[in-house]
Amino acid sequence: MEYQYELAINGEPVSEQEWNQLVHAKTPLVRFRGQWMELEQDKMRQMLEFWKTQQQENPELSLLEFLKLTSGEDDSLELEVNRDGTLADMLRKLNDKSQLQPVKHLQTLQGKLREYQQRGVSWLDYLEQLGLNGCLADDMGLGKTIQVIARLVQERERAEQNRVKNLPPTLLIVPTSVVGNWYHEIQRFAPRLRAVVHHGSQRAKETKDFKQACRQNDLVITSFALARKDAKLLSSVNWHRVVLDEAQNIKNPKANLTKSILKLPATHRLALTGTPIENRLLDLWSIFNFLNPGYLGNQTQFRRNFELPIQKNNDPRPSALLKKLVEPFILRRVKTDQSIIKDLPDKVEQKLYCNLTKEQASLYEAVVKDVEEQLQGAEGIHRKGLILATLTKLKQICNHPMQFLQDGSEFIPERSHKLTRFTEMVQEVIDAGESLLIFTQFTELAKALEKYLRHTCHYNTYYLHGGTSRQKREQMIKEFQDPETEPSIFVLSLKAGGVGITLTKANHVFHFDRWWNPAVEDQATDRAFRIGQQKNVFVHKFVAIGTLEERIDEMITDKKKLAGAIVGSDESWLTELDNAAFKKLIALNKSAILE
Repeated sequence: MEYQYELAINGEPVSEQEWNQLVHAKTPLVRFRGQWMELEQDKMRQMLEFWKTQQQENPELSLLEFLKLTSGEDDSLELEVNRDGTLADMLRKLNDKSQLQPVKHLQTLQGKLREYQQRGVSWLDYLEQLGLNGCLADDMGLGKTIQVIARLVQERERAEQNRVKNLPPTLLIVPTSVVGNWYHEIQRFAPRLRAVVHHGSQRAKETKDFKQACRQNDLVITSFALARKDAKLLSSVNWHRVVLDEAQNIKNPKANLTKSILKLPATHRLALTGTPIENRLLDLWSIFNFLNPGYLGNQTQFRRNFELPIQKNNDPRPSALLKKLVEPFILRRVKTDQSIIKDLPDKVEQKLYCNLTKEQASLYEAVVKDVEEQLQGAEGIHRKGLILATLTKLKQICNHPMQFLQDGSEFIPERSHKLTRFTEMVQEVIDAGESLLIFTQFTELAKALEKYLRHTCHYNTYYLHGGTSRQKREQMIKEFQDPETEPSIFVLSLKAGGVGITLTKANHVFHFDRWWNPAVEDQATDRAFRIGQQKNVFVHKFVAIGTLEERIDEMITDKKKLAGAIVGSDESWLTELDNAAFKKLIALNKSAILE
């Protein structure tokens, strides 16, 4: 923006000639426009010189600098903005996102956006048009992923309409545990978007091959681990946009990961996080240093101007100023907001697609190979028993190697991407002050999960299984339901906890492994989703990509679509498959393995 300085006294403009007369007055006390005033001639002279040099230079301000000025950060400057012009309209939209028009129907998006999601896409579009970068910080379950996918679709559709060719790709950096989930969601919601996963030992490692892969795709998905490891390779491309999912991963400005990401060349940058400030204000500075470098000053200035006075002295002034500075760049909607509640159904279901670790994949392949040999001569009840035993083993491997091996080895996230993603999501729910239910059909897994959540993560947990006495069961339900107690986790084996109890304090339900009958799963979910529930319920169902879990989930979805038919009450319907169909069902897709 171009701007100009005016000379003024008491808010009234003064011409250069009048100013000169005042400067050259013989006495410091002068009468001006009917008023007596005392003037400092030296200061008046300095201001005149400053004004003259600025007149010749025709100064300009960037939009970021202007936003800093209008926030009131500089006490020595009084700034008025013309409230009728384009600038005022822009400020109004940045500070009140409800002023933005929801995005219109996107032809190539396979899915319907809720109104607040349509506004989210409009906000992303508007910011980028202004050359600004923002942080989408919606609550978990409100659909940050689909809003980003819709923005990519919108951009591609617009480019096609305007006959723009060779739009550079977007780089998406995510935690390893959600690489597969992102790829899956893109296939589901935007099959026309060309996406490639840069991960695993088969990834392109030479600059020439990598650039070629980027040219052929709209989106490149990689992990934070590789953003550091393949930093040189990723920096060789001029990205259209860099998106960070779970952007709190760069909260440490001194970490090599953060430094590598800051060096990536990109026209636009976008941060996604449900927790923009995890522990301290410096987390926020680090995210903003990625989005709009220099906007909140350097680290030392930020510490002096904001972190120390806010955290140590509880000073409300810098706190209000910081809020005013960052507000235009953060879009945060929470599930408790009345306008969002109206926009949501009572029950929001999502599938979470997880990859296998190398350990899981090698165990899975060994079981598949073994059963293929045994199937040759198996018949009748023996064959059915073999199939059911195999399904159980493969499910256990998809959950965690320890559950399958039953060797007392470590129950840690590093061995299972499902447990990694689960741990991250539980943390987010607890941080939001909400309670949750976890269902599994395996008592040994339920026991391991409860122990892990209580001892490793230090959460308040309850565990209900078939052997729980009636008295203990009632005591646990009473404690869990008590509104005065802290957010809690209830781990339940599907058979013991799937019916007959009310746990409406929880508004998140996790199905760690799937019972392949939608009616049984819904019945379990209804422990939270029933009369007495005051909130929307979020249901999270885990699916291991490239395994029988994904294929059976697809079969059930297709059956529901076809006739609303519900498969048998257990897994026996799968034993009716012939050998070829069963082998196809359990075969491992190698691309699902992540390091």
